[in-house]
Amino acid sequence: MNKTELVNAIANEAKLTKVQAKAALEAALNAVAGALEKGDKISLIGFGTFAVVEKAARTGVNPATGAKIKIAAKKVVKFKAGKELEMKVK
Repeated sequence: MNKTELVNAIANEAKLTKVQAKAALEAALNAVAGALEKGDKISLIGFGTFAVVEKAARTGVNPATGAKIKIAAKKVVKFKAGKELEMKVK
């Protein structure tokens, strides 16, 4: 499902126009991104949890040459599905 399809699904489910659904989706995504940017954790009961975790620097291998390379430390977004979502996917 892409963003357009998600907007259509939101519009149908919530009985909104596509413009309203797109605005609501953009607002939700901006709120999630803003909270993660500040380092906050977002917990949506039944759906899942978004959190920022720090990955330590490490040594990797270039698959083309076999040469060892240094991979810098970085922050990544982690998502853990909630129980209700896991049950729906099973």
